[in-house]
Amino acid sequence: QNVNSYRGVSEQDGSAWDFPGLIYALQEVEGLARIRFMTSHPKDLSPALIQAYRDCSKLCRHIHLPVQSGSSAVLARMNRRYSREQYLELIARLRDAVPEIAVSTDIIVGFPGESEADFQATLDLVEEVRYDSAFTFLYSKRRGTPAAEYPDQVPEEVKHERFDRLVEAVNRISLEKNEAQCGKTLRILGEGQSKTDPGMHCGRTDDHRLVNFAAKGESTGRFLDVRILDCNTFHLVGEEI
Repeated sequence: QNVNSYRGVSEQDGSAWDFPGLIYALQEVEGLARIRFMTSHPKDLSPALIQAYRDCSKLCRHIHLPVQSGSSAVLARMNRRYSREQYLELIARLRDAVPEIAVSTDIIVGFPGESEADFQATLDLVEEVRYDSAFTFLYSKRRGTPAAEYPDQVPEEVKHERFDRLVEAVNRISLEKNEAQCGKTLRILGEGQSKTDPGMHCGRTDDHRLVNFAAKGESTGRFLDVRILDCNTFHLVGEEI
């Protein structure tokens, strides 16, 4: 769940390994074309890992960096160990290293004590970062957690109303990001037949966009050039060239 906190020890010489060191080692593996990892915790996103995005050509230009909330007060109650400002600084440094990097995230709506101002801070952050995609969740009590005992639980109707506003913003931005891909030719790693359209194949771009496309033959495990002809909020549509 939080791979960038990885620590290891070399069997050869006993030296310590961290996650960026692992990425650099994978970069040297012959026959390996793409490196992708999920999920990063902002508290462990180090300068060395950001530098790896700049240095390692095989590391996919995509990062999943859960923010959970755009309010520093809510983040403190969640014990996330970073603030809104620190998170935005990480995004700025990532985009300075790799301007075209795609960023996806997780967001929770209705954490205990979340005010309308806290939620507006989340909406403002979504507009500022402009995520390529986001997984959105309604907070629900989990037995045994401190938050389940907080007295200031957000009413269900308020949570759902805020959730709908968040999803509208996230989906609008995702569509705008996908529309910018129309007309481009993208390198796709084929995954076989599309799950939603039996007449099409599907695959992923380097920046993790899902593409449904008309294939000329078997696509599974192959790199293909696909011209993007259309898009919607959740995937692109194209044809192999």
